[in-house]
Amino acid sequence: MISRLDLRGTLPEPAELRQALPRADFDIDDALEVVVPICRDVRERGVVALRELSERFDGVTPEHLRVPAAVLDAALDRLDPAVRAALEESIRRARLVHTAQLPAEHTTELAPGGRVTQRWLPTARVGLYVPGGLAVYPSSVVMNVVPAQVAGVGSIAVTSPPQRDNTGVFTGYPHPTILAACRLLGVDEVYAVGGAQAIAMLAYGVRGLEGDATGAVGSADVCEPVNIITGPGNVFVASAKRHLRGLVGIDAEAGPTEIAILADDSADPDHVAADLVSQAEHDPLAAAVLVTDSEALAGRVETALVRWVGATKHTERVGTALAGRQSAIVLVDDLAAGLAVVDAYAAEHLEIHTRDAADVARRVTNAGAIFVGSYSPVSLGDYSAGSNHVLPTAGTAAHTGGLSVHAFLRGVQLVEYDETALAGVAEGVVALARDEDLPAHGDAILARVGGAATMAAPGQQSQQGQQAQPIQQGQSAEPEVQR
Repeated sequence: MISRLDLRGTLPEPAELRQALPRADFDIDDALEVVVPICRDVRERGVVALRELSERFDGVTPEHLRVPAAVLDAALDRLDPAVRAALEESIRRARLVHTAQLPAEHTTELAPGGRVTQRWLPTARVGLYVPGGLAVYPSSVVMNVVPAQVAGVGSIAVTSPPQRDNTGVFTGYPHPTILAACRLLGVDEVYAVGGAQAIAMLAYGVRGLEGDATGAVGSADVCEPVNIITGPGNVFVASAKRHLRGLVGIDAEAGPTEIAILADDSADPDHVAADLVSQAEHDPLAAAVLVTDSEALAGRVETALVRWVGATKHTERVGTALAGRQSAIVLVDDLAAGLAVVDAYAAEHLEIHTRDAADVARRVTNAGAIFVGSYSPVSLGDYSAGSNHVLPTAGTAAHTGGLSVHAFLRGVQLVEYDETALAGVAEGVVALARDEDLPAHGDAILARVGGAATMAAPGQQSQQGQQAQPIQQGQSAEPEVQR
């Protein structure tokens, strides 16, 4: 059901360890062959291309690419009250956590009359992608929209693949629970577009879309380009984000979901097995990794997995994920070795099931989110912990964090110096400018505090190492004409 990797006795160096640990086959570059023509097609043919691609990949052509307000209202009206209450609580908790992330404006006084102020400004417009494949993800609406709203983003567009399995009013639109979540959050710009074509639509902008906030056709026919695109998706979505990065900002290139669990012999094998299964049900490529120094625990977890996999709804999908090369039980000598392994793996989700779990969790350096103790499972973080579940995958947690308010903010510095403060640092600036052979940089300082610098004569260039002398008071600023 799940393989074992025995690292006891010797632990490879970090670079070798990263190569030895289980990973899913997920090549974003390979998908570019499909994605680049799709993006070009959307850029060149707009709505016509979007409709054709929707029929090709989703098996349905939406009546309106932009979801009318009446459809959003109907989705919220028909939402199961228990699901609505759960979404509202998830939103409330997420707002509390993300509001606490807001950085404060700060001014640093460097000298009398000289200061630098750090400001944080929200980007003007964002596009948020919500997947709609093997599962429905209204929780991803919450996780993308809340930090953007808390950051102060003024214009938010959500896009999700159209569904062909819905009946009546929702046929050809994103899943009604996704639409209801958008309405709960006050987002009225929602598109029935999925895959790489959705990323292209957000990046390039598209004219000729039908439907608007009032439900009227033709009165709002433009999806304006966005500044940043966030949200998880399949390999084609990730590939499109890579292709269009630079034209737009992105959060990350998300791959298949993954869970790692660091456990000792105090762990409950049923808790561990249940959590491995919970992530494996996402996708056949989902990764489930247990790292432990207890061979006895490993055996008990293997036994528990048989029960849990047999009892779960998506048995085949889960079994495929657990048996895949991306999943394994990794045996190590001790907790220190286990920490080295999980840091090398840099999991999207890392659970700590050990004695002194809180202390152990703070010793971890690489993980998207760390779930501390037996009663903080990943599935809590997926919905109602208050944390964000849009997290880095495939080892990128070693250099990238999860989605947060900061993804939608830009740091802008206000530099304010008066004449006295500038004079106090002028000598050093001029020295550095001349050392870099950029004398005009120094001249711009001297023009303010010591008179303009002598310029090279026409046809001549300043030589590195030569010191340009400032013009003395009373001298002409005109260069001397050589005769």
